Amino acid sequence: MSELFHVGISGARGRMGRAVSQALDAREDVMVPVRFDWGETPELGLCDVVIDFSTAEASTALAKTCAERGGPALVIGSTGFTPEQEATLAAASERIAIVRSGNFSLGVNILIGLVEHAALRLDARDWDIEITEAHHRKKIDAPSGTALMLGEAAAAGRGHDLADLRSPPHNGVGEPRKVGSIGFASVRAGGIVGDHTVLFASDDETLTLSHSAIDRSLFAKGAIAAAAWVRTRKPGFYDMQDVLGFRQA
Repeated sequence: MSELFHVGISGARGRMGRAVSQALDAREDVMVPVRFDWGETPELGLCDVVIDFSTAEASTALAKTCAERGGPALVIGSTGFTPEQEATLAAASERIAIVRSGNFSLGVNILIGLVEHAALRLDARDWDIEITEAHHRKKIDAPSGTALMLGEAAAAGRGHDLADLRSPPHNGVGEPRKVGSIGFASVRAGGIVGDHTVLFASDDETLTLSHSAIDRSLFAKGAIAAAAWVRTRKPGFYDMQDVLGFRQA
């Protein structure tokens, strides 16, 4: 049997928190000493790592608390962080190990690599990039964290930061599309788990790269894999590319 490790769950009553709880309870190599939500005071010392699917505000506060006490490590799946919150997470990662990702799916992380390579090879003067994402009606941030990750990969393939290439939403009558820009569109409806599509379009042809999540458990399984990996790492800011071994940690 694998070595037993202790995992806390932040955002335990949310959709992803419940999925993580179910996946962890099915394992024999994990104990879950605390399950909590924003505003509660858990005993963090019982945990080797905390998996956090809550809100940007709650995740930022949790990271600050963990950094101040020197642990536990964190796996953060929340999205929609402000620049100030990003800075707080970065400061916390100097004292604890943090894995943060907008999506813990293996398929999505492979898609990210494909998008970057496609953007690198398809001339921006000829090929437009549009990213479409769809999620359940209760998701409050848009575009999704995964869509932004895909946009960052596309921008990196073109040698730029996403902030330099991101175009405003197409709405009403405006100016023609700017050459080389990256557009986003979001759908919020029903119980959609998560669909992402990256469209590369020229005057002559289109290339579509896409991923659909069928069951929320795939994100939970990825987050648990990240938790098992990060609990023994030195302080730093990591992502799923590190966890999956695509990048030297």
